Amino acid sequence: MEQNISKTLYEIFWHSVSAYADRAAYTMWEGEELTYAEVGRRVQAVQEKLLSAGLKAGDKVAILSSSMPNWGVCYFAVVTAGLVAVPILPDFTGEELDMIIAHSESKALFVSDKLFTKLSKSTVDSLNLVMRTKNLGVISQRVHQRGSFAVPAATDLAVIIYTSGTTSKPKGVMLTHGNITSQIPMYYGIFPIDENDVFLSVLPLSHTYECSIGLIYPFSLGARVTYLDRPPTASALMPALRGVRPTVMLIVPLIIEKIYRSQVQAKFNSNFFWRTICKVAPIRRYLHRVAGEKLMKVFGRRLRFLGIGGAKLDGQTEKFLLEAKVPYAIGYGLTETAPLLAGAAPSMVRLGSTGPECPGVELRLDNINPDTKQGEIVARTPSAMQGYYKNPEATAEAFTEDGWFRTGDLGCFDKDGFLYIRGRLKNMIVGPSGENIYPEDIETVLNSHVYISESIVTEQQGQLVALVHFDTEALEAKYEEWRDQLDAKLDEFEHWKEQTKKEILEYVNSKVNKFSHISDVVEEKEEFIKTPTKKIKRFLYNKKAEQNNEGADNAGSEADPARNSA
Repeated sequence: MEQNISKTLYEIFWHSVSAYADRAAYTMWEGEELTYAEVGRRVQAVQEKLLSAGLKAGDKVAILSSSMPNWGVCYFAVVTAGLVAVPILPDFTGEELDMIIAHSESKALFVSDKLFTKLSKSTVDSLNLVMRTKNLGVISQRVHQRGSFAVPAATDLAVIIYTSGTTSKPKGVMLTHGNITSQIPMYYGIFPIDENDVFLSVLPLSHTYECSIGLIYPFSLGARVTYLDRPPTASALMPALRGVRPTVMLIVPLIIEKIYRSQVQAKFNSNFFWRTICKVAPIRRYLHRVAGEKLMKVFGRRLRFLGIGGAKLDGQTEKFLLEAKVPYAIGYGLTETAPLLAGAAPSMVRLGSTGPECPGVELRLDNINPDTKQGEIVARTPSAMQGYYKNPEATAEAFTEDGWFRTGDLGCFDKDGFLYIRGRLKNMIVGPSGENIYPEDIETVLNSHVYISESIVTEQQGQLVALVHFDTEALEAKYEEWRDQLDAKLDEFEHWKEQTKKEILEYVNSKVNKFSHISDVVEEKEEFIKTPTKKIKRFLYNKKAEQNNEGADNAGSEADPARNSA
C-alpha cells in the first residue's frame, strides 16, 4: 500500500472515508465499533450542529474529553470544516481549563461527562455550543444562527495545542494542516502500516504524540484503532492486550518502566541468588529473552511496533527491551514540531538513542561544547509550528535567526547520525568548576535502584541533592517481612530506610562522574507533582531549592555584621 500524500486533514479524511468505507476505523474496548463510513456520517452530523450555532471558518473549538471513538469524530468535524481544534489535556486543573478556553477564544466545546464538572459556569455560559462527546448530544447552545465553513488549505491553522507547562504556564502551539500532514511521510518512511494493522490506544488523544501517530496516521491508511476507556493500569491493560492483540501500540516510558520493575526487576532482586546470577551478562540476556517471550505473549504475539516517547526512558528498562527482543522504538519530538523529529524502526534501535533524523527533517547542534561535543538541538522541518498563540515574544525566542526551531534539548550525534538526548538546556546545572551537570543522567541511575520509583536532582547551597519517592510496592514487601512484629520493628523500619538512603547515595556516586556526585538523599513522601503528560513539574522543586538557598544566604548575611562588630 502507498502512503496518503494529501496536504490537508480534509483531503486525508474524505479519502479514507471513501477508500475504506466498510472497514472498522474506531472501536471502544468492549464497546461500540465505527466503520470509516459511519465516522464520515457522524462528522457531517456534528458539523451541522456547529453550523447551527453560528460557527465560522477560523473559529476555535475546544475538545476536552477522554479517549473514545467520538473524540476522533469531533476532531475531524472541526478541522475538515476550516475551524481550528483546541485539544486540551484532561489532567489540567479547572482553573487552567478555564484559562485555556478563554485564551484560545474557543466558541464551542466538546466535553466528556466527568471533565464537564471541572469547568466553571462562566466558561460554559461564554460558549456558543457545548456538546457531549459520549453521544454527541447538545448540553447547551447560546447562539442560534447559521455559520459558514470553508475547505482548508495546507497553510491554514488546524489546531492550537496547549503545552503542559513543566517550566511555565501553558503556551498555545499553532500547527497548520501542512505541519500535521507532513508528518505522515515521516512515519511511513520509518515504519509503514496498512489496513491490516490494529492499534491499541491508551494515551490521551489531546497529546500530540497520540493524536498524530495514533489517530491521524492509522486513519490515513485504513487501520483500526481500539480505545481503552480507563487508565492503563496492569489490571485494565492486560485483558485489553489479550483481547485486541495489537500490532502497533504507543506508550510513555512510565507504563513500560512499571511493567519492567514489577514483572522483571522485582524477580531478579528478590534474593541473593537471583541478584548474583543476573550480574553475569550471558545469563542476564538469556533470562531477559525468556521474560521477553512472556511479555510478547501478554501483548498477543502480533506486536510489530511498540513506540515509546514523551519522556526519557530508563536505561535499565531499555536494556531489557533490547535483550528481550521486544520490537520497540524510541522517538524524539515536541508538540511544537507536531511532534516527530527523530526515530528509528525496531530493527534499527541503538541503546540510548532516539534514532536518526526523520525523512524530510534536518537537525543540527548549536553552541557546541568543545569538550563534550554536545549542543542544543535545533531543527528545520515542515512540521515546525507557526508560533505560540498570542505570544510573539515566546515565538521569537523559539527560533534561531536563520529560522530553525530551538528544541531546548541538549544532545549529540554518533558517527552514523543517531541522536542521543542528554537533557533539557534549562535543567542543566553548572558545577563549581564550570562543569555541565545533567540532572536527568543522575536521575536515570537513581531510578534504576530497586527501592526508588522516581526522583529529581536539585542544587541546594552549591551541592547536588536527590529528592526521591520510594517505590511503595517494594517498601510494602519489606514492611510485610516485619509486620508480625510491627511494634518492635517500627523504629527498625525507619532506621532501615535511613540506611537505604545511604546505600542509594553510595550506589549513585559509584556510577556517575565525580562532579555529578550527590551529597544527600531526601525522601519525598508524596508522589512528585506532574504535568498532564505525566512529566514531573521540575520547576516547583527547583524553586523550593532556590528558596532554601536564599534562606541560607540570608541567614549568613544577618550573622556577618554581628561577627564584624565583635
